[in-house]
Amino acid sequence: MRMNTKRRDLLKLLGAGAAFGALGPLAGCGGGDELTEAPADNLLDTTPSNQAATYRHVDRIAATRVVSRGGSVLNLPAHATPLDALQYEFGGQTLSVADYMQRNRTSGLLVLQGGAVALERYGMGSDAASRWTTFSVAKSVTSTLVGAAVADGSIASLDDRVTRYLPALNGTAYADNTIRELMRMSSGVRWDETYSATGDSDIARLSQAVRANRPGAMLELMASRPRDAAPGSVFNYSTGESFVLGAVVAAATGANLSDYLSDRVWQRAGMEADAYWLLEAEGGLEMGGDNLSATLRDYGRLGRFLMHGAEAVLPSGWMALAGQPDNAVTDHGQLYAGYPLGYGYQWWSFPRGPSALPYMDGAFTAEGIFGQFIYIDTQRDMVAVVLSAWPAAWVDAAEYETYAMLATVAANLA
Repeated sequence: MRMNTKRRDLLKLLGAGAAFGALGPLAGCGGGDELTEAPADNLLDTTPSNQAATYRHVDRIAATRVVSRGGSVLNLPAHATPLDALQYEFGGQTLSVADYMQRNRTSGLLVLQGGAVALERYGMGSDAASRWTTFSVAKSVTSTLVGAAVADGSIASLDDRVTRYLPALNGTAYADNTIRELMRMSSGVRWDETYSATGDSDIARLSQAVRANRPGAMLELMASRPRDAAPGSVFNYSTGESFVLGAVVAAATGANLSDYLSDRVWQRAGMEADAYWLLEAEGGLEMGGDNLSATLRDYGRLGRFLMHGAEAVLPSGWMALAGQPDNAVTDHGQLYAGYPLGYGYQWWSFPRGPSALPYMDGAFTAEGIFGQFIYIDTQRDMVAVVLSAWPAAWVDAAEYETYAMLATVAANLA
């Protein structure tokens, strides 16, 4: 995700404690386009008619690796308080769940509380069997696998140098960095997160590296990035940084990320379907910063597992650490001028205490471009999953409307 000026200015309203729904309606996000099942050949270059099909079928356009499920499925019963009739306020309007789905081109919406389904909707041609790619949500998954590798002793400490596990980065800007600095997105290594399939941005270079279909191309790209600031001194969102973290996990554990995710999470959480993860190339490393594909309910089970069950595979207190800032650089309100959220270990964090947003105090969320969210509220034992096909990589008003809707969900469940 790239926070542009418009988004930062808009979200000053949140930091000032303004009521949700202060903005006008989201333009250009209607869900009425005719959908096709012919995916584009590039995730960053789709049309309204093939966007959803592309996000459902990443395995048709690039190399992927299966994340195998286990032998039993975690049941998700119906909640005693269904939210099908939910209404929320936004932009001076009273809106329904159907309105939210249509306005935000949403393919899947799931709310769990106490492991029970309070709300489940599908759109954009998706159904319960559809596996949808979630872009940067994968960063939060990679963070979880770093925690698992610490717990099993494969990674000795988050304060180890990255080069202890990736000697290929000796002599590069990353030679001065610890794993913890990458977890916070504060390496100080230059990275331009401008979402484009072409042009002079590091995301364009990442896309070109993947399209080259050559194992090792991504690590070569990361080795070429120069230093911009002292380690740990600035926050700079970087998909490449998360790839490096994934490479650290693979090197430390001797397993690819997909198999490690299957063993540590997917089989234990009772997933109903195999997932799959985009690779840098056939036989190469997983893209630790992007593009895990799974079903809506399995994303919900993932959130549930991280709240209730991950203690068997993660260090004690890991999610409380990962879901909240632990230093001044990534603290709430410090990432961007006027923006209230903070950053944990590859998770976005909502403020607590006097600065808390209504019904969102202490929550944290995995987020991906084009409108992907796994929202976790431990206080209310609530997980929400939103899968979307926004018309642009990041739409400020769509993010804001999503928070308004989720706050209303939490208020109703409270």
